[in-house]
Amino acid sequence: MAFTIEFVSPEDVLYSGEGTQVIARTRGGGEIAFLAGHEPFIGSLEPSEVRVTEEGGEVLSFAVRSGFVSVTGDSVTVLSDQAMPSSEIDAASAQADLAAAQEALRANEHDTFALEDQRWAQLCVDLSSGTHSA
Repeated sequence: MAFTIEFVSPEDVLYSGEGTQVIARTRGGGEIAFLAGHEPFIGSLEPSEVRVTEEGGEVLSFAVRSGFVSVTGDSVTVLSDQAMPSSEIDAASAQADLAAAQEALRANEHDTFALEDQRWAQLCVDLSSGTHSA
């Protein structure tokens, strides 16, 4: 049974469609799959890949920096300041972002912003090269 899936940022709706499953990684909870009729749920997301299985069976991959997932019986909404379809990740930009984050960490290994930047950039590098495993 299909349900509504949306990826929303403060500026735009990144994706809106019908699907049969969403798999996301929550902070402290690990990976969780949502199907139609799932119990209501709100969770904080780690920087990770979120996979959407569309009604026709195609699986779409999205890079999500962080945010929240909200689930009702008939919809899943991913709220994030920064998310993008994996197919739109620019590998060279992701590599440059990773190098910049690593350089910042060499200067201060406890820089929490650089650590988050490194996790995001590594995720984007992995998804752009197809080496990411959930």
